[in-house]
Amino acid sequence: MTILVTGATGNIGRNVVEQLVNRGADVRALVRNPAKAAFPAGVTVVQGDLLDVDALRSAFSGVSTLFLLNAVVPDEYTQALVALALAREAGIERIVYLSVIHSEVYVNVPHFAGKFGVERMIEQMGMNATILRPAYFMNNDITIKDVVTGHGIYPMPIGSKGLAMVDVRDVGEIAALELIRREQSATPLPLSRFNVVGPDTLTGTGVAAIWTEVLGRQITYHGEDTAAFEQNLRQFMPSWMALDMRLMAERFITDGMVPDAGDVDRLTTLLGRKLRSYRDFVAQIAA
Repeated sequence: MTILVTGATGNIGRNVVEQLVNRGADVRALVRNPAKAAFPAGVTVVQGDLLDVDALRSAFSGVSTLFLLNAVVPDEYTQALVALALAREAGIERIVYLSVIHSEVYVNVPHFAGKFGVERMIEQMGMNATILRPAYFMNNDITIKDVVTGHGIYPMPIGSKGLAMVDVRDVGEIAALELIRREQSATPLPLSRFNVVGPDTLTGTGVAAIWTEVLGRQITYHGEDTAAFEQNLRQFMPSWMALDMRLMAERFITDGMVPDAGDVDRLTTLLGRKLRSYRDFVAQIAA
């Protein structure tokens, strides 16, 4: 029995593959460019993407369990629907889909709304799946480390409601555990969904305080000018994505990403250890 991992060369996908291999799973990885696929021994690499119907049909042949991860791209929604339609055609009844927390709340944020649409397809088509809904990836903050250390500011407009930031390594391990659970079940398991969060719900000033403590000098929260945030992002990404990120930041400010009661305890029990903290993450990258 084979588990197929999409998005296998990304931060989450690589962690999923590694965790599955460590648990003795038969893993197949779907990649666009096999030359970039430096996976552990035993992983079968197949070339293709989520809009290549023929490649997907070939990749899905003999697969028992699917991990579906879509990058934030203009056609993310279509990619997911095509992949799920072909998985259903192939008779795959064990699926783990990586969505996002509060997808039904952030309805004006394109990549959140798209993931919620995919969740609706899974539910309405009666597919046997686990929908994982992670919060903000703390590892995204690697990209602003130089701004923090060089200018003494934390520039992400995350607001005062709080984000339950999660480490991608925890997301990958949780996804692998859920894939194994479905793979090893005698019969396909019914639909389930749960949030994947970190141990702490952090505000902009709280994050700045962590950086201050770790670095031993004052770091200030930069505030919540989301228009300036969008303009800055346009230097590094397409305009549509910069707008998407701005809209997301505005929902951080108005709604936050607060976990439900019991989320942290459930994940801690599942992992058999504490979730990785933002402070430990900052200490690691600051070093």
